[in-house]
Amino acid sequence: MLAAVNRLLDEWGSDEKLTMRAVAHAVGVTPGSIYLHFADKTELVWAALADKYRQLADQMAAAEAASAATGPRDRLRAQVHAYCRFAMENPGHYRLMYEVRQPVVERERMGLHPARLVSARLRRALAATADAGYPLSLPLYQATHTLWTGLHGLVSVQHSLAIEGSPDQLAGMADGLLDVVVSPQRREGPAYPPETDVDRYIAATVIEVSDQP
Repeated sequence: MLAAVNRLLDEWGSDEKLTMRAVAHAVGVTPGSIYLHFADKTELVWAALADKYRQLADQMAAAEAASAATGPRDRLRAQVHAYCRFAMENPGHYRLMYEVRQPVVERERMGLHPARLVSARLRRALAATADAGYPLSLPLYQATHTLWTGLHGLVSVQHSLAIEGSPDQLAGMADGLLDVVVSPQRREGPAYPPETDVDRYIAATVIEVSDQP
């Protein structure tokens, strides 16, 4: 059933035509049998994609662990590079995760999206850099969103325009983005900017992930 959702999303390029009935037809079951497992289309789509977000988050965690002997900014950098590497090595997965339209949900439900596994890793790494005295250019939640959307933009351009380039070149562009979000110059004490309305708006949609180290 979940494999069928992935296949249909990939084929159609969005969730627009995806219905419980379409999924049921694809796997040869009744629509009612799908509702025994999933309350609605959103829950079904998120379940189908969850393993991909988990895979990316796990690779970011492994990169951070491999850099454990370095400082928090270098550990964040390792996770940023892992994000880019995953996107370039798994373009089909990445397209389904971030480039195919998914169901629109109410704002308070958005915090349950499985992409929170990835954003939580970036947010915690950014918080660690700020705690260590590396100033953020934006408040924490806004900085996390800006870093992620910047990384997404870099890899999406590579995908959509089929730009040839080495992984080192993409990592270099990601490093430039990181320098904009987190200063490479350390100072004494925590380095968080004041909250903004945008930061509070983003924070209101976040549901913290409790199963990550």
